[in-house]
Amino acid sequence: MKHGKKYIESAKLVDREKLYDPKEGLELVLATHKAKFDESVELHIRLGVDPRHADQQVRGAVVLPHGTGKIVRVLVFAKGDKATEAQNAGADFVGDEDLVNKIQKENWFGFDICVATPDMMGLVGRIGRTLGPKGLMPNPKSGTVTMDVARAVADIKAGKVEYRVDKTSIVHCSIGKVSFGVEKLEENLTTLMEAIIKAKPAAAKGTYIKSMVLATTMGPGIKFNGQKF
Repeated sequence: MKHGKKYIESAKLVDREKLYDPKEGLELVLATHKAKFDESVELHIRLGVDPRHADQQVRGAVVLPHGTGKIVRVLVFAKGDKATEAQNAGADFVGDEDLVNKIQKENWFGFDICVATPDMMGLVGRIGRTLGPKGLMPNPKSGTVTMDVARAVADIKAGKVEYRVDKTSIVHCSIGKVSFGVEKLEENLTTLMEAIIKAKPAAAKGTYIKSMVLATTMGPGIKFNGQKF
């Protein structure tokens, strides 16, 4: 793979053999930021689990203290009083069958996350094959299937992120923007890591946090010492 000059310059700052401590590593992450836009800071963690087994799935959600810096568009499937609650909480789109039809017929995806009340899941299930592959299907484990839609919307808008191990045993998650600075990014990182460690499956054996890499959107990966968490 060929890289640009800015990437190559940034990569020279990184010791590829070293496992950085959190604060030192975050300082380096910011030093490798070369793009003209406010890059996201992404965390990639390889876990010692086998996601092929149901009892070794790692999935959940946590509210980052400083959010992610991204504007999140929330769609809520609800009706009646719950629809009103969702609207008052700041949901961007609220509806029931009308939204299902819009997604089905127009292939519309002008939103980033879905929330649904339990009574709506039969209806939402009609578009499960459409929402599922995009990671948009509401799920009780991530708190997006709930009767407390106002709380769910408020948490998402405040910086709630979902983490989920993929088929290669890696969790990918944003912890904020370069403009946050080291202190805020470190607090977000610590909060996310505490949640992931707490979510360790009982069936997982051996080393749980196998490796951690942080990188900006356009920057090189920086290896972290996962044992510090």
